[in-house]
Amino acid sequence: MVSKTIIIKNPEGLHMRPAGVLASEMENFPCKVTIIHDGKRYNAKSLINIISARIKHSAEVIFECDGDLEEEALAKVDEIASQNFGD
Repeated sequence: MVSKTIIIKNPEGLHMRPAGVLASEMENFPCKVTIIHDGKRYNAKSLINIISARIKHSAEVIFECDGDLEEEALAKVDEIASQNFGD
């Protein structure tokens, strides 16, 4: 299992479009990808789960990847986060 804390820089947080980009990208990996926000865990492969987390601008979230290709999945999270999740 690997994890990384990321601060969300999108002015609107992880709203529909960036959440969709994240979920779509994470579907390409066989490992489990979890977002930990405010003490709760959310499936990062599910658009509905990401939206329900209500992750706002400047939120500190942990992305946790566990399983096959976990390192690659976390690297992809880091890459798309640095690009503001396509927003």
